[in-house]
Amino acid sequence: MEQPRQRAAANSNPLTTVAFLERAPTAYADCPSIVYKQTTYTWSQTHRRSLQVASSLSSIITRGHVVTVVAPNIPATYELHIAVPMCGAILNTINTRLDARTVSVLLCHSEPKLVFVDHQFSSLVLEAITLFPSNAKVPLLVPITDDEPSPSSTLGFIDTYENMVAAAHHHRKELSIATGIFINTLSSLLDWSVPHHPVFLWTLPMFHANGWSYTWGMATMGGTNVCLRNFNASIIYNLIKRHNVTHMCGAPVVLKMVVSNSPTNEHLEKPVQFLASGAPVPAPLLLQAESLGFRVSHGYGLTETAGFVMSCAWKPQWNTLAASERARLRARQGVRTIGLMQMDVVDPERGVSVKKDGLSLGEIVFKGGPMMLGYLKDPTAESSCMREDGWFYTGDIGVIHPDGYLEVKDRSKDVIISGGENISSTEVESVLYSNPAISEAAVVARPDEFWGETPCAFVCLKDELSETPTEEEIIEFCRTKLPHYMAPKTVVFKEELPKTSTGKVNKFMLRDIAKAI
Repeated sequence: MEQPRQRAAANSNPLTTVAFLERAPTAYADCPSIVYKQTTYTWSQTHRRSLQVASSLSSIITRGHVVTVVAPNIPATYELHIAVPMCGAILNTINTRLDARTVSVLLCHSEPKLVFVDHQFSSLVLEAITLFPSNAKVPLLVPITDDEPSPSSTLGFIDTYENMVAAAHHHRKELSIATGIFINTLSSLLDWSVPHHPVFLWTLPMFHANGWSYTWGMATMGGTNVCLRNFNASIIYNLIKRHNVTHMCGAPVVLKMVVSNSPTNEHLEKPVQFLASGAPVPAPLLLQAESLGFRVSHGYGLTETAGFVMSCAWKPQWNTLAASERARLRARQGVRTIGLMQMDVVDPERGVSVKKDGLSLGEIVFKGGPMMLGYLKDPTAESSCMREDGWFYTGDIGVIHPDGYLEVKDRSKDVIISGGENISSTEVESVLYSNPAISEAAVVARPDEFWGETPCAFVCLKDELSETPTEEEIIEFCRTKLPHYMAPKTVVFKEELPKTSTGKVNKFMLRDIAKAI
């Protein structure tokens, strides 16, 4: 019979994402781990480099300290996803598209002991620090030079990242415990059916919920991480061909960019699995992607859920349906992943489930291991979305179809209320995307004295059109496919839609424009 001391020892080993990398150098020793420019590392090398960074960190920080990273998808960013938890520290990745003022607020709020700064963003971080309040403590800065010169300013900078890799101190492991992330990583791999040795192209920023946990997931499966500092459609297609990419992730805007800029609309030599999340994917975009050889999976989640926790689990009988119907089904967000315990769509006032009729709108709520513990130093925001019964209220509006599959309809603030009727802006956008003349579309509420609000559509037209549609023609197009009250009452033509720092359409800006019309 097992002795109590033995059982205690077994229970002292936490479920931590670091365990995935510790297995990799044995299971995948000489297999490629990271490809970046002309450099290729093996899993043995990535393990050693991460250990050496953790060793250097342990002489500067202690368990519970915050370590911030401001860098693109480069090897250092990947290695820090392993090295920082190895020290028992808290990894805080910051969106590199933010401005200095916002970065300053985030740094002051999170109070990092150390900030790793890629040379491309050193001026951003230095400017952010100049905006600190006088009583704020300035963190130590470590430049990631990536074969570029070190920053000209020495304000707060200590040794470079590569020098920290080269250091070989003894490292006493102080693992950070992240059971929810551990479960979500395995759940994400299982749900996407990721095989051993995938080739993963990092078009998804690692600062987005740790790359939806695929930073650690690739170590689990012995994958090859194709890193890139910046990208466009041409770079993506070149890397897909050069490295035989099998998997990539991104928001719908990334999928749209890739699909819209396919070289002469060529079909991919080999299918590429594309996991889209971050916003609902219009069915017409799914059709286009499928025709080029992308196999699109649709997920749904939030930063608060550590990545996606719902996906459109595909049923074999759907393969016999027409392409348009397959696209419509695939555009739904689907069912919970195995790592999420409960999901529902409820009346936000009464907390009761809505009817499973595909029509009754309610707020999407979650419960389970992947949920965040709370918002740092923000109990007011925390209490507004996390209830005492354990449910997390997402602020997203959705429906449940009769087959139990969820479909996101809108953010609660994006629902248009016209004459007492709720209009889903994403539903109108999906119809606009089906118009062959339209390349991009967004719908917001425009104030109306009689109806309260009416839909206002902002559209970008495709280049080299033989005939340019008028506002009236686009409105009539929508009326043939929607109830008349849902069709846009106003259409605004734009060269390009404004985007947020995360690549989503900036509807706040569009609402301001609509109000001023």
